[in-house]
Amino acid sequence: MKVTIIQTNLVWENKTKNLSLLRDKISNLNEDTDLIVLPEMFSTGFSMNAKSLAEPMSGNTIQWLQKIATEKNCAITGSIIIEENGKYFNRLIWMTPEEIKTYDKRHLFSYAKEENIYTAGNKKLIVEYKGWKICPLVCYDLRFPVWSRRTKKEDYDLLLYVANWPDRRNTAWKTLLPARAIENQSYVVGVNRIGNDGNDVYHSGDSAIYTFTGEPISKTQAHVESIETIELNLEELQEHRKHFAFEQDADGFVVNNE
Repeated sequence: MKVTIIQTNLVWENKTKNLSLLRDKISNLNEDTDLIVLPEMFSTGFSMNAKSLAEPMSGNTIQWLQKIATEKNCAITGSIIIEENGKYFNRLIWMTPEEIKTYDKRHLFSYAKEENIYTAGNKKLIVEYKGWKICPLVCYDLRFPVWSRRTKKEDYDLLLYVANWPDRRNTAWKTLLPARAIENQSYVVGVNRIGNDGNDVYHSGDSAIYTFTGEPISKTQAHVESIETIELNLEELQEHRKHFAFEQDADGFVVNNE
């Protein structure tokens, strides 16, 4: 499966400009891809101004995603601000030409008082796509390994994180992504924005793709806008798990989703 990661600056709280800039980048892709991964809150930046920025599930950004998926004949994912039943969600959208699925960010970033604005999700999403099982998560979820743990019941081949992860904490980002790959014996994709947001918080990007052994296989550089497509090999992953069946020695557990 070919995965395209888009590391980009975002125009603060300007959906029109962000969607236009991203469309230009995607239109200029010079190779086929199966999956395009965008950052967290790719249409606005990581904003707490949900009241004025939120959209319904029938909104313009959802329609934009549907059009991109159809035109490129691929899946596309990233998170946006959604209003539903009087509540706001930092919602990851998984869009293909045939279907739409969603995941609401489970771990809200209390340091930014995200939990005062948004409602946390309580269900993990695992999608089946082109023979792969994929688990998409959002930014701060990366710090909580139990939530991303691969089990027999919640099995996956690719774990991905969309993020607005600040540069001043990028050691954690660059450490935890390969850790998640190693402990879950899974490919891991992390896509982060670059540039300053509206709160003058700088983001270095450091977007990356790791193999199931924690080895980096992407060449995207920090601090610069970049588009990169990497082909992942499911057979190599399956062979590795067969040869090193570490999960048979793992501890059992139950996650309290309340």
